[in-house]
Amino acid sequence: MEWKLSTGLRSACRILRRSFGIFSVFVVSSLLVTIPGSVAAQSAGAVVIGSDRGGFIRARLAELQQIKARGQRVEIRGRVCFSTCTMFLGADDVCVSPETTFGFHGPAMAIGRLSPAQFESLSRLIASHYPPAIADWYMAEGRMRTNGLYRMKGETLIRHGVEACPKRAGSR
Repeated sequence: MEWKLSTGLRSACRILRRSFGIFSVFVVSSLLVTIPGSVAAQSAGAVVIGSDRGGFIRARLAELQQIKARGQRVEIRGRVCFSTCTMFLGADDVCVSPETTFGFHGPAMAIGRLSPAQFESLSRLIASHYPPAIADWYMAEGRMRTNGLYRMKGETLIRHGVEACPKRAGSR
């Protein structure tokens, strides 16, 4: 059974590649495979984000769209939430752990430099997934760091209006 499934996937990818190019295969593949560490658990309608070091913007946008379509709450409770993980802050119903460390940086392309227009467009896209105060900071300062991360604790985001996640039973 496993061989038939992989053969079917290979055939589907081959058809997509011929029809839409390799880019479509990447998009479909990223939708079929969950980004490691992104969605740690789903229970009672909530998506709990564990330690997540980010990933590709397109894949994250697809993930956010699914969460929004399902009307799910997002709880960011992991040790870290870096890069595109921070885009979960723009979910309709989101809370953060005060202990989580968030890492922000400007848009970057894995295969080369972005043009100024691409940088601006992607910066605005990313900022559109942040609450207003964080979006303003990101556009003024956060996006300028393209090497390394601006680190910010969840407690700082909470002071800027992001809801704190309720403490779990048995936690301090």
